[in-house]
Amino acid sequence: MSERREHYSYTYYADAANAQSFDSRRFGGPIGDLVARGQADVLANMLGPVKGRRIIDVGTGTGRGAFLLAGAGAQVTGIDASEQMLALAKQRAADTHATGVDFQVGDAHQIQFADRSFDVAVSLRVLMHTPRWRQCIGELCRVASQGVVLDYPSATSTAMLESIVRKVLHPLGLASEPYRVFFESQIRQELESHGFRVTNVHRQFVMPIALHKAIGSRRFTEQSEQWLARLGLLRLFGSPVTVYAQRG
Repeated sequence: MSERREHYSYTYYADAANAQSFDSRRFGGPIGDLVARGQADVLANMLGPVKGRRIIDVGTGTGRGAFLLAGAGAQVTGIDASEQMLALAKQRAADTHATGVDFQVGDAHQIQFADRSFDVAVSLRVLMHTPRWRQCIGELCRVASQGVVLDYPSATSTAMLESIVRKVLHPLGLASEPYRVFFESQIRQELESHGFRVTNVHRQFVMPIALHKAIGSRRFTEQSEQWLARLGLLRLFGSPVTVYAQRG
């Protein structure tokens, strides 16, 4: 456990300034808003009606996904290893008088709930940063009685190049968040080893999100990505990839 705690995925988000700026960096501006709306649509399409369902949001961060699900009627538990990120989530819950959501400190590698405690386990933008991703998938599957939703950057996309660059620059102090990429077969095989089968897949962008943010035009992003999708490139090179896997 102490070895994991030295990993950047713990230390970076334990910094209050990084936690405070997370939402604006990820979801700020026209492209960030597009990403946020896309995430909401994907969850809705994959899970369908969630009213009354028990859902755990693993690596909840500031709680964006948890609030979406709770707003649709789910009973949501959001866990995260960063107390700083959770403090922002709890403050937002208090400010908006949100109901149906509970935030707790927790680790994706060792979820402190019994087997099948939840109907669905959700984990977004977590596997790419975790020290032991296979262990995290195992935990998601263990606590979910029905399904698992997770996402990852694809090894067949431009994310591969960015991940290599970040891994080179990180030891030099020039990149804060190096990350890993995955082949679809890796994710499917790991889920299947725990008795889950992928039944729904969504790929977001062909071009890098960083490029879209640099251009800063929602119209350009939507039109260019639609054109690339019509050429069949989204199916081949789209990233990040979100999957829904069902037990059995």
